[in-house]
Amino acid sequence: MASYTEIEKENNPKTTIIKYTQELHEKTGRNVIVYYSGWLTVDDGELSIESMDKNGFIDLINNIDESKGLDLILHTPGGSVSATESIIDYLHAVFGDDIRAIIPQMAMSAGTMIACSCKEILMGKQSSLGPVDPQIYGVPAKSVIEEFELAKKEIEENPKSTPYWTILLKKYPINFLFECKNTMEWARDILEKALKYSMFKEDNQDKIDKIISELISGDSTKNHSRNLSAAKCKKIGLNIKCIEKDEELSDIILSIHNACISYFYRENSSKIYLNQNGTFLSYNFE
Repeated sequence: MASYTEIEKENNPKTTIIKYTQELHEKTGRNVIVYYSGWLTVDDGELSIESMDKNGFIDLINNIDESKGLDLILHTPGGSVSATESIIDYLHAVFGDDIRAIIPQMAMSAGTMIACSCKEILMGKQSSLGPVDPQIYGVPAKSVIEEFELAKKEIEENPKSTPYWTILLKKYPINFLFECKNTMEWARDILEKALKYSMFKEDNQDKIDKIISELISGDSTKNHSRNLSAAKCKKIGLNIKCIEKDEELSDIILSIHNACISYFYRENSSKIYLNQNGTFLSYNFE
């Protein structure tokens, strides 16, 4: 494995990323796309999943053999629900159900949705997925719904509490509750569709419902930023494969990860896309 320190000494992380991405392709015989956000290393630029990302995937998929399937290496904090749904639909329109997600460190929120649309998710002991409960303007939609439900209950039981709840709920825009409810339903629909793309089929509805409940309801995850380990993800029913079982595979994946992190530190970049053919795209910021 190329450690972060070794990559820093080589002083050319882009070359290292391309080198190990090609090694992964040679080992598996599958197409490889790396989609990496620098959200852990930079605080500027377009860090979340957005509609423009689809253009990056289109460029990377151009002139590759679609019949070889896809290994999608993800490192992202999540982002737009609509952009995520569009990317998932596009990738499956191209590769069918032959997509594997590889999570070197973290694929949170909408990144977890993308991973759930794959037939299996490769994770290591250091890897994490996250809850997919939608956030609207930085506010958990589920919490807003629960707050309105609590307000209704307490006002019915104690009408004198009406002024308190009136003041408290005024912090939300008009129709915000309906927006939260609609977005929660939308997120559930997308996650169910994602899980049915290739990981599960229609006759596994009980398993699908359990995963949706665990990842969206927030009752067990408690917080949107909670890291869910490979063991936890496997326990709730996701098809998780341990990368440590193949030492060479693990070394290649972690080398790609270390090189990407080094690249973000060195360059004015917030996001990286590349494939095994050496096509390399980067979002730069001033």
